Amino acid sequence: MGFDLILKVAGIGILVGVLVTILNAIDKKEQAQLVTLAGVVVVLYIVIQGISDLFVLVNSVFKLY
Repeated sequence: MGFDLILKVAGIGILVGVLVTILNAIDKKEQAQLVTLAGVVVVLYIVIQGISDLFVLVNSVFKLY
Protein backbone atom coordinates (compact mmCIF):
# COMPACT_ATOMS: atom_id res chain seq x y z
CA MET A 1 0.00 0.00 0.00
CA GLY A 2 2.38 2.74 1.24
CA PHE A 3 4.77 4.30 -1.20
CA ASP A 4 3.07 2.92 -4.30
CA LEU A 5 -0.15 4.71 -3.37
CA ILE A 6 1.69 8.00 -2.91
CA LEU A 7 3.35 7.65 -6.32
CA LYS A 8 0.03 6.90 -8.03
CA VAL A 9 -1.66 9.94 -6.50
CA ALA A 10 1.31 12.19 -7.30
CA GLY A 11 1.45 10.93 -10.89
CA ILE A 12 -2.24 11.58 -11.41
CA GLY A 13 -1.86 15.01 -9.84
CA ILE A 14 1.00 15.94 -12.15
CA LEU A 15 -0.84 14.63 -15.22
CA VAL A 16 -4.03 16.51 -14.31
CA GLY A 17 -2.05 19.67 -13.60
CA VAL A 18 -0.36 19.59 -17.00
CA LEU A 19 -3.63 18.88 -18.82
CA VAL A 20 -5.43 21.69 -16.99
CA THR A 21 -2.63 24.13 -17.78
CA ILE A 22 -2.73 23.20 -21.47
CA LEU A 23 -6.52 23.42 -21.63
CA ASN A 24 -6.56 26.79 -19.87
CA ALA A 25 -3.93 28.10 -22.28
CA ILE A 26 -6.15 27.31 -25.28
CA ASP A 27 -9.28 28.76 -23.60
CA LYS A 28 -11.00 25.44 -22.91
CA LYS A 29 -11.86 26.25 -19.31
CA GLU A 30 -14.91 23.98 -19.15
CA GLN A 31 -12.91 20.96 -20.27
CA ALA A 32 -10.15 21.89 -17.81
CA GLN A 33 -12.70 21.88 -15.03
CA LEU A 34 -13.98 18.46 -16.09
CA VAL A 35 -10.42 17.09 -16.19
CA THR A 36 -9.86 18.41 -12.66
CA LEU A 37 -13.08 16.81 -11.47
CA ALA A 38 -12.21 13.50 -13.13
CA GLY A 39 -8.76 13.59 -11.49
CA VAL A 40 -10.30 14.13 -8.07
CA VAL A 41 -12.73 11.26 -8.59
CA VAL A 42 -9.96 8.88 -9.69
CA VAL A 43 -7.75 9.82 -6.73
CA LEU A 44 -10.64 9.41 -4.30
CA TYR A 45 -11.36 5.97 -5.76
CA ILE A 46 -7.71 4.94 -5.30
CA VAL A 47 -7.58 6.30 -1.75
CA ILE A 48 -10.84 4.57 -0.79
CA GLN A 49 -9.45 1.27 -2.08
CA GLY A 50 -6.34 1.83 0.05
CA ILE A 51 -8.44 2.54 3.13
CA SER A 52 -10.47 -0.60 2.45
CA ASP A 53 -7.28 -2.65 2.26
CA LEU A 54 -6.15 -1.11 5.54
CA PHE A 55 -9.40 -2.10 7.25
CA VAL A 56 -9.06 -5.67 5.96
CA LEU A 57 -5.50 -5.77 7.28
CA VAL A 58 -6.53 -4.45 10.71
CA ASN A 59 -9.39 -6.95 10.77
CA SER A 60 -7.08 -9.86 10.00
CA VAL A 61 -4.44 -8.77 12.52
CA PHE A 62 -6.83 -8.36 15.43
CA LYS A 63 -9.30 -11.04 14.28
CA LEU A 64 -12.29 -8.82 14.94
CA TYR A 65 -14.83 -11.16 13.35
